[in-house]
Amino acid sequence: MYAITIPEPGGPEVLTWAEVPDPVPAAGEVLVEVAASAVNRADLLQRQGFYDPPPGASPYLGLECAGRIVALGPGVAGWAVGDEVCALLSGGGYAQRVAVPVGQLLPIPKGLTPEEAAALPEVVATVWSNVFQVAHLRPGETVLIHGGASGIGTMAIQLAKAVGAKVLVTAGSPEKLSRCAELGADVGIDYRKQDFVEAVKEATGGAGVDVILDIMGAKYLQRNVDALAVNGRLSIIGLQGGVKGELDLGTLLAKRAAVVATNLRGRPLAEKAAIVAAVREHVWPLIEAGVVKPVVDRVLPMTEAADAHRALEAGEQVGKVILRA
Repeated sequence: MYAITIPEPGGPEVLTWAEVPDPVPAAGEVLVEVAASAVNRADLLQRQGFYDPPPGASPYLGLECAGRIVALGPGVAGWAVGDEVCALLSGGGYAQRVAVPVGQLLPIPKGLTPEEAAALPEVVATVWSNVFQVAHLRPGETVLIHGGASGIGTMAIQLAKAVGAKVLVTAGSPEKLSRCAELGADVGIDYRKQDFVEAVKEATGGAGVDVILDIMGAKYLQRNVDALAVNGRLSIIGLQGGVKGELDLGTLLAKRAAVVATNLRGRPLAEKAAIVAAVREHVWPLIEAGVVKPVVDRVLPMTEAADAHRALEAGEQVGKVILRA
């Protein structure tokens, strides 16, 4: 088969479409013929040599895909050759075929194309696990979503609104904030022109927000805690603003607040399977009912993965950039 390879770490230009060995599904895995994959920021880090795949994972890029099952490994039940699926991956989506643990498979939601379905697994699993399982966002609460126009952000807006929360978002342009509003965001904050802490206090009558979904890490750490309400929960899923920051624990203590940082890729198979099962139970009905939808910015041929990476690095997109196999 062919896959996007990284002969040496570097810029987007190092990505190379090359012939590689076919994967073989192990016990409890299926082989998926990839129709589409999606680009995530973790892919950019891996390309640069900063984010190695977990032990035993595919060496190729790609944390989600959609396609068709073409072979079953030993002991697989409940799935059949020919099933149309999308999948959460530890790697390998930028390829013609990928082996997937059965616990990370999802049926393609009714009415969606493979390109749309490929935009779902990583963002839905990330948002559901962090906003709802970790931070326990509840109806009537208020959530601040940093990077509202990103793939994660566009999904988080929709799921938060679907459960009856008030949604505040940050984004870097009026155009992106407008798109967030179309998806249901109640308050938009231009982080280039506004102090998001002050904007949060103004929007909440000084109370702060109950939940924050953060992609920045160190750069926003103290300000995020300042923006939390009493009993607030900060969930950190990205480190675009650095890995080391200072925090006034007195503020955290006074607010009885919690700070949690998680990732998805390195979790044990059983944890991923539990998250995927919860997504299928709680989110898939919303997608099939049209309440929540994938947001696809553009679709490019997989052989043009370098251009897809450039678009994501430039912050051009709203939602997901998809690679068609």
